[in-house]
Amino acid sequence: MADVLPYKPRVGEIPTDPGVYRFRDSDGRVLYVGKAKNLRQRLSNYFAPLHTLHERTRRMVTTAASVEWTVVATDVDSLQLEYMWIKEFDPPFNVRYRDDKSYPFMAITLADEAPRVMVTRNRKIPGARYFGPYPKVWAVHETIDLMIKAFPIRTCSDASYKRAMQTGRPCFPGQIGKCGGPCSMTVTIEEHRAMVDDFIAFMAGGDERFTRELTKRMLAASAAMDYEAAAKYRDKLAAIEAVLGKSQLVLPADEDADLFGIAEDELAAAVQHFVIRGGRVRGVRALTLDKELDISGPELVDQVLQQAYGESADVPRRVLVPSLPDDVHELELWLRERRGRKVEIAVAQRGQRAELMRTATLNAQQALLRHKMRRTSDYVSRTQALTDLQEALGMDEAPLRIECFDISHLGGTNVVASMVVFEDGLPRKDQYRSFNITETTDDTDSMYQVLMRRLAYLDSDPVRGIAPEGDDPEVGEVDVTGDELVETTRRKPRFAYRPQLLIVDGGQPQVQAAARALRDSGHPEIALCGIAKRLEEIWVPDDEFPVILPRTSEALYLVQRLRDEAHRFAITHQRKRRRRDITTVLSEIPGLGEARIKALLKHFGSVAALRAATPEQITEVNGIGPVLATTIHNRLVSQPVPASR
Repeated sequence: MADVLPYKPRVGEIPTDPGVYRFRDSDGRVLYVGKAKNLRQRLSNYFAPLHTLHERTRRMVTTAASVEWTVVATDVDSLQLEYMWIKEFDPPFNVRYRDDKSYPFMAITLADEAPRVMVTRNRKIPGARYFGPYPKVWAVHETIDLMIKAFPIRTCSDASYKRAMQTGRPCFPGQIGKCGGPCSMTVTIEEHRAMVDDFIAFMAGGDERFTRELTKRMLAASAAMDYEAAAKYRDKLAAIEAVLGKSQLVLPADEDADLFGIAEDELAAAVQHFVIRGGRVRGVRALTLDKELDISGPELVDQVLQQAYGESADVPRRVLVPSLPDDVHELELWLRERRGRKVEIAVAQRGQRAELMRTATLNAQQALLRHKMRRTSDYVSRTQALTDLQEALGMDEAPLRIECFDISHLGGTNVVASMVVFEDGLPRKDQYRSFNITETTDDTDSMYQVLMRRLAYLDSDPVRGIAPEGDDPEVGEVDVTGDELVETTRRKPRFAYRPQLLIVDGGQPQVQAAARALRDSGHPEIALCGIAKRLEEIWVPDDEFPVILPRTSEALYLVQRLRDEAHRFAITHQRKRRRRDITTVLSEIPGLGEARIKALLKHFGSVAALRAATPEQITEVNGIGPVLATTIHNRLVSQPVPASR
């Protein structure tokens, strides 16, 4: 492969002005659209030596046949033009949104003679005021049912309203108390419009003045012995309090903001968009997106904000994000044009905003996990994943049983390994195994040792269930530490099942170590590959270049989930080892029994907190005196504290 792209512009040809650039393939299709404050500086990154580029960026620039750019007057113009071109050309290498949901909104049709409140997914009703979006349709209906008890505005259809006004007979929803418009023959158009204004004011800010006003009227009616009116005010007050109770106050009452929680990995990201009006969460919108090129967190935030506000005029005065984009000033100006007033983009760093950001981020993490699991749990997706993996690795058959291995340690100590098993694309947690490694030189040596011990099971007697010593039948939590063969009475020697594919967590060094283990154990027929964390590259033995699976490949999601599961299981086992290690150290201290050790660990909550505690803090534990506390402190300080891998 040539290291210089044939379409690379000449030196000095690219301007230094702000602008937007497009990469096209040989058929003229736009592959990627990007913006830059300095076009020359940005594009030079794409034309660096190919071996220095991120693998996916290298695939994009080698697929392209030309690059073109458009100079604009300001950075804000480049932001707008980039958004327009992404919408127009839908480039395959740009971030691709998978928000295939059409979220329901609450709409009030202000352009009508008697405005109506309704549930809709149409954001283009002339003159309508929208609230939401809501995650579920029932959530909108529930809110409306509560609200019309306090603000009885029209809910009937336009046809029912027109018929009622022509005939002088109330509409059917009005007859059963579900519509409070003029068509119910209980209020005038002017009175109804005033109620609509109150409805909107309450929804826009959760205005608690209504609560105070209704309370005042209820007490006045009660004092005047007008108990029927007092009961009506009481019911309205209960309805308002019900709405306020369901819309938790999370920020100051005058706060209008949008908050974006983001969780991402190398291939995808999930976004939770919290709509906050009047200090309350009025709506939540979730979306997932696929990433083709390697983009940073701030770049991802930039793309998410463009997607959220590109066609929306509902821009709040504050936008809270996990990290600030590089062009935050230009984004604020762009949003200001849409809102008509100043917009601030800020990071939620402390207090209630930071707490809400943690909540949104947690929801995004769960959404990303569900997104990945949904792909691997679907039968068609699983079948496609196994077929794609077979073709990518040149296997004779689909890998129905896959085993993935990961090594984990703390600065070279407490070295452990995990083995997770997927059959037919689904995890078999009853067949997970963990390994302790007592002596090793590095990760490659650890991988070699683990695979040699695991592959020894393939030579055991599958009928009698002969297996190496230490294969405890307790599933998922076993430590395999021995190498001798002993007979067991287990009828299902699951550990002796032969995998079609072994996956190791790591690049070429780990793969070569695993290949050596396969040769030395006499099982070179088993397919092997490794997955490198940073670039999600698939490495096979003796190949100079990795296999690059497409971003949308089901196989890549399957391999990624295998790797993540192996890593999680290894970390879980290592934490148990570390807890046992500290317990062993503490048990050697005279005067510390099992009860006091448990009390220490429970009081401090973690080994790290106990190690960092002073003798005075240790004496706070019941039963620990000053002398014993000093002994504990000195013993823990003398133990080496390794750094995490």
